Amino acid sequence: MPNILHIINTGWRPVVEIAILSVGIYFSFKFVRGTRGAPVVYGFVVLVLSLTFLAFFLQLEVLSWLIRSFVAFAAVAILIIFQPELRRILAELGTQPLFATSHEQRENIEVIIQTVERLSEVRIGALIAIEQSINLQEATESGLPVNCEATPEMLETIFFPNNAIHDGGVIICGDRIAYAACIFPLTQRQDLNPSLGTRHRAAIGLSEETDAVVVVVSEETGAISHAYKGQLVRGVSAEELRAFLTSVLVRPVKPHNILSLLHSSPEPAKVPPPLAQPQTKP
Repeated sequence: MPNILHIINTGWRPVVEIAILSVGIYFSFKFVRGTRGAPVVYGFVVLVLSLTFLAFFLQLEVLSWLIRSFVAFAAVAILIIFQPELRRILAELGTQPLFATSHEQRENIEVIIQTVERLSEVRIGALIAIEQSINLQEATESGLPVNCEATPEMLETIFFPNNAIHDGGVIICGDRIAYAACIFPLTQRQDLNPSLGTRHRAAIGLSEETDAVVVVVSEETGAISHAYKGQLVRGVSAEELRAFLTSVLVRPVKPHNILSLLHSSPEPAKVPPPLAQPQTKP
């Protein structure tokens, strides 16, 4: 019996360590996948593992010492390579709930939906960034301040081809158009389709460095796309875009005490119907 207790007391530590390392490795690869630094990390890991096996089997002491010394600088390299992604994650951890109500947030979403539907029908290109917790000050340095209410008519006017400020992106803060004609940073990823246009690359680039949601309308095909956290989804329908924006932008209001929890009814999980049905062609 004492031997069994001793095995249990000494055996749980390796299990916990293996579990922690497994979870850490899994989320590390999940974090790296799809980022601009993914090829660098994969190449670095393959190189280090190859040299480690080579030094171990051939008993190369100098090479083993160099590998151990070089790995010590890996933390600094990670901070440099993944600086935009780490900044975005830290900003998301400190995000506070928005003061806007769910109804107001859904109204703002409907403005985006109606705008992209109309622009998609006539194949007018558009690039709309919805600001969240990270301020888009760097992107607005090249833009023009607008500071007006966000309406489908106003957004259509901005992106109209003959307009002087149609070329560039629009930044929306809450229910207002803050800036227009903004130049967003282009993504540096090499694994993208070469046929991907500048608007889509700019959408991915801004979503890589910030937590903004970027909606794109293709000028060539009229297809609607959205980018978030460095991931681009192309060719979505209006309903799919509405569901995505609702899941990201509409934050459920949590009750602050037991009484409000008892008197409040849970919000349905389904996507709410649009506030105004979009017009369709006869």
